[in-house]
Amino acid sequence: MAERNDSTGNASAEASSQPAGQPERSQPGDAAYVAELEQLQKVDFALVELTLYLDTHPTDMQAIQQFNQLAQRRAQIAHAFEMKYGPLMQFGHSFTRYPWQWAQAPWPWQV
Repeated sequence: MAERNDSTGNASAEASSQPAGQPERSQPGDAAYVAELEQLQKVDFALVELTLYLDTHPTDMQAIQQFNQLAQRRAQIAHAFEMKYGPLMQFGHSFTRYPWQWAQAPWPWQV
């Protein structure tokens, strides 16, 4: 049960849609969803930039190390995001839970 204050300031119990023993989940499109997706997008942006840089500087060991660190970080962020909200990509790049989640909006690019 979650508590919330009504318009009079009184606390009231509100039933949670989460099964017992599971933490409260954010919903796709809410502030936590947007913040986590933005974190993933920042890492993706850095990876794209490093890819472009490494295309012209293929022997820059520091850039390669940074790329590998960010790629690992991206995998961690994406996995955590998908466990909460469902798949980011399709075609076998992401696992899904039952029921099929890909058709559920908003999609990551719609936020």
